[in-house]
Parts: sequence; structure tokens; C-alpha cells
Amino acid sequence: METIHPHTAALIRKLESLAPLAPEEKAALLGLPLRLKTVAADQDIVCEGDRPSECCLIVEGFACRYNLTGEGKRQILSFHIGGDIPDLQSLHLRVMDHSLGTLVPSKLAFIQHDALRSFMRSHPRLGDLFWRDTLIDAAVFRQWIVGLGRREARGRIAHLLCELLVRLRAAELVEDHVFGLPVTQAELGDALGISTVHVNRVLQELRGENLISWRGETLQVLDWEGLKQAGEFDPTYLHLVKREAL
Repeated sequence: METIHPHTAALIRKLESLAPLAPEEKAALLGLPLRLKTVAADQDIVCEGDRPSECCLIVEGFACRYNLTGEGKRQILSFHIGGDIPDLQSLHLRVMDHSLGTLVPSKLAFIQHDALRSFMRSHPRLGDLFWRDTLIDAAVFRQWIVGLGRREARGRIAHLLCELLVRLRAAELVEDHVFGLPVTQAELGDALGISTVHVNRVLQELRGENLISWRGETLQVLDWEGLKQAGEFDPTYLHLVKREAL
């Protein structure tokens, strides 16, 4: 069921993690024309080859970018949480070169390209923040490439868990190093180029070292410094201004 809804609290939290927002800028964001839609788990939001006319804001939920090989094997390229607009580049790249899909039931808000372009022209500083966020996306890609190319499985998983904790904390979705992580071991494997069996083995190791506890969809980091060391994690690439998130 679709409806018009002005809710942009998640987007405001995301942008405030990148730079302070003035009251009039928050008011402008609250006035964005959004089309709200609830989407079930494991559904495509936009597909490779599509020519979208709108961008997708994740209000609540968990999503991922991905590509498929000719054999149908999935490579997850990034994970996305509330406040992210993971297809912002579709404003300037007419054809999607990857797909974007939900991992859990998610609340999404769609913004027409023309409305977003007009908004950026009227609010150039906010437009700059949107593009700053896109540049940070590229920085995250660079870190994932380093992980895939040079880190062992233990380091890849530890680094990703650190990254997600910091991003979720900046979005005010973490309490005392505890957060919801509705990602399966198979999905971790698809993101990190590791078999599900190997993912399970590494997670058992991290649990055995008392670095993490993961029950159901709730992950708790028991030893933050130890997990950062295991993943060689330095949050500089996330470029957050909320230092408490680090």
C-alpha cells in the first residue's frame, strides 16, 4: 500500500552525522515530497538495467546493493540502513549498473528526480551534503576492496561489524554496543567473498574470544577495542562529525 508521507527523521539523523543542520534546513527536509511504501523482505527496489525516475530513501529496515554473475551468484556491494539514499547516483547515471534490494521488511520513501534536483538548487548546502554522502559511499567501497583483496576472513568480518556498529550508532540505532543486525551468515558470505561454513567458523572464533555475542538478530560487541584490532578498523573513512559515534 502506497501513500504520501513527509517523514524524513532518518534522513535528518543521517545528514546530521555528516554536518550540523540549521533549523531552516531541517524544515526544508521535512517538506520533501515523499511517497512512502512498505516492502517485504528479499524484494528488489530497483534492478540492474532499470532507468529509474526517483530515488529511494530507506526510512526503516535493511537493504543491500548487489550484482549477479552469469551463473546467478550474488556479490553484495554494500549494506544500507535507515537514512541512506543508496541510489542517489541515479540522478546522473541513467541506467542502473547494479540492483538494490531489501533484506528485511522495510519502510521506504521515494523522491522523484525532478523534485530532488529542484530541492538541491533551492538548498545548495544540503545538495552538497547529499554529494558528500555519495563520496563517503565511495570511501566505503574502497575499504571493502581492501578487505576482499588483503584481509583474511577474520579481519573482513570484524571490520564489517565495526563499520556497521559505527554507522548504526550515528543513526541512533545502537544502545551500549548492542544493535539489531538482521543479516544471515549467507548474506555475510555474499558480501565478503567467504563461504557460509567459513563465516560460521569465524563467528564462533570471535564469540570464543569474547569479542561479540550474536543471538538471533541482535549483536553485542563485548570488546570494542579488541574487535577494532581484529579488523584493523579505523573509522576515518566514514567521515563522521559525531565523534561519539566512533
